[in-house]
Amino acid sequence: MIPQNFKDILSNTENAGFYQTLALIFFMFFFVALVIYVFSRPKKYYKEEEEAPLQDDENDDDFNLKN
Repeated sequence: MIPQNFKDILSNTENAGFYQTLALIFFMFFFVALVIYVFSRPKKYYKEEEEAPLQDDENDDDFNLKN
């Protein structure tokens, strides 16, 4: 029998519950680490990034096509 999707492959293995639990733990660890990383950055970093699209670059003349 050819499995039709990923769910069929995992449901036929002995340790399907273990793999699902392991995947959930990895996801939660990654998510918590990402949240800690975002909140540990200083507010000044985000303020600079917030205003980046509005700042003029020194090399804007290369991109302006004037007739």
